[in-house]
Amino acid sequence: MTAKLIGIYQNLDLIEITDMKTPEFQKINPFKRIPVLDDNGFLLSESRAINAYLCNEYGKDDSLYPRNSQRRAIVDQMLDFDLGTLNHPIMDYWYHCILKNNPHDEVRYQKMFNPLKKFNEVLDSYDFAAGMTFTIADVSLLASISSVDALGIGLTKYPHILRWFNQSREIVPDYNQINHTGILQIKELIGQWKGSFGHEFS
Repeated sequence: MTAKLIGIYQNLDLIEITDMKTPEFQKINPFKRIPVLDDNGFLLSESRAINAYLCNEYGKDDSLYPRNSQRRAIVDQMLDFDLGTLNHPIMDYWYHCILKNNPHDEVRYQKMFNPLKKFNEVLDSYDFAAGMTFTIADVSLLASISSVDALGIGLTKYPHILRWFNQSREIVPDYNQINHTGILQIKELIGQWKGSFGHEFS
């Protein structure tokens, strides 16, 4: 998404979730995770690091990742909030229950909701995650909230997140095209999991 926002060409190789365990992929990223950036031989993993690198290396201005130390610190704060607070319980539930094909875990499930409440409170005061302009913090959080949406958890109880989610998707060029394949994979896996255990999210 960040590459699209900056306007740089990217040659995308779509990776199936199962491909991340192959020896070929592990040569590219021993951490067995996506995404991975290959910028003329410079390999970098972790989406937040990739987004910051793209802005630093190719950004036409600093709107997505401000150079001002205080404004950048707020962006970094929200990136850390996403990684350590909001996204963590989502991924914990995803890996434990769905990828490992375990039954629904109510304790893990409930841990997702307090971070969503906190993010909703942030967006009560600001248009975007780090203030009044769209930044790479929003890009990162957009991916996390997309996962919540794909799980089938309703966002209507978080009106500020829902407003921000709809607005942010409009800002990212070709958002549906970029995100569509990955979300379909997630929904397919979730559908199979629900079929095995008969669970529906509220």
